[in-house]
Amino acid sequence: MTNKITGKTKLLGVIGHPVEHSLSPVMHNAALAQLVGDIADLGLDYVYLPFPIAPENLEVAIAGFAAVGVVGFSVTIPHKQAIIPLLSEITPLAKAIGAVNTVSRQKNQWVGTNTDIEGFIAPLQTTYKQDWSQKVAVILGNGGAARAVVAGCIQLGFAQIHVVGRNMQRLQEFSNSWSNSTLAEKFQVHQWEELPKLIPQANLLVNTTPIGMYPKVDESPLSVEEIANLPTGAIAYDLIYIPKPTQFLQHAQKQGAIAIDGLEMLVQQGVAALKIWLQQEIPVEVMRQALQNHLGLGG
Repeated sequence: MTNKITGKTKLLGVIGHPVEHSLSPVMHNAALAQLVGDIADLGLDYVYLPFPIAPENLEVAIAGFAAVGVVGFSVTIPHKQAIIPLLSEITPLAKAIGAVNTVSRQKNQWVGTNTDIEGFIAPLQTTYKQDWSQKVAVILGNGGAARAVVAGCIQLGFAQIHVVGRNMQRLQEFSNSWSNSTLAEKFQVHQWEELPKLIPQANLLVNTTPIGMYPKVDESPLSVEEIANLPTGAIAYDLIYIPKPTQFLQHAQKQGAIAIDGLEMLVQQGVAALKIWLQQEIPVEVMRQALQNHLGLGG
């Protein structure tokens, strides 16, 4: 069922540049329509829209959102860090990561948080639940997505967390940027050349790089030879969800690894955001199904 938009409809949305490819409206509006159908008497009347906002218009757009009464919004590239100075408050978690992906209006102020961590760890806390305190995580890449993954692995209590990047200067910057946080001593950074000694130890191997994402579906951050030493039964987790599965996950599965792709992270970070905005239980399966249908994945 679809939601009928009226003068009482409240606004949610996603800001980014560009944003027309965002899948968030697909899953959020499916959930909102389901909730309206389930609990029509609650007067749940929301719509979720994509807002393309160029970096130079960010400040005026956020002021405009306040003026028109936007309830909350998701934040995607390139605004996840730039938005921080424009918010009245950010949660300790978002502060530690240095990135915000979810903003809500509370007491006439903008409050920012980060639900990417919750999205990332959700399948590791449910479907693939283990005692992570004896385990080793190896994270490929040191960009914004890697920050949420590091924080997620710390939250799960991994014994060792290794972040691997190709550029020593960027790795150093990544490491230094956590220096005001208690999380800094919880992980180590390594250059790509060190991967051969790290992969045989990995219980969780995460790709946070865009290598292998559509349209470059034949690429992988690691070669078949490099992945060959991944222990059987390890988890390979790719934050990319198109194609499904990526070359990286195909290589890993051939080594007997368990594969998780980024679709579940996308769903779960969206569920966490809707919970913040609506303060109620969210129909996860409806969101997952809407995305799978939209992407032509069946399911």
